[in-house]
Amino acid sequence: MPMSASPACVGLAWSLVEQRLITWRLDEDARYDAHLVLAELVANAVSVTPAGRSITVHCRRDEDGVTIGVADPCPGLPRAPAPLVEPDLDDLDLDEENFDDNGGWGLSIVTALSAACGVTPLASGGKVVWARLKT
Repeated sequence: MPMSASPACVGLAWSLVEQRLITWRLDEDARYDAHLVLAELVANAVSVTPAGRSITVHCRRDEDGVTIGVADPCPGLPRAPAPLVEPDLDDLDLDEENFDDNGGWGLSIVTALSAACGVTPLASGGKVVWARLKT
């Protein structure tokens, strides 16, 4: 499912994938986990994709579960998530202008919810970041 790389495509991607998961009769808990993983992967792809370019969302089911992947044209690989440590309020910048800059948990969420995840480089120079969810 190719789509223009913009913040709005997270909702579009979720609507399309949600319909597929419902057709596959995944329960609400499995769809919730898939939603979180998809949102993180799409948001990360959008953040590295130049304006005017597109990303592609992949969703596949087999006997082992569901794989969600997002392809982007950026050759850079995502950084492995840091070890999961519960943040302390002193670690966060709670000033109003910086409140939304306390992120960096996306790939940790993906790793925690997935049976497996990884990156597959594309011949075009981009990559697909994917996560496999047990169903």
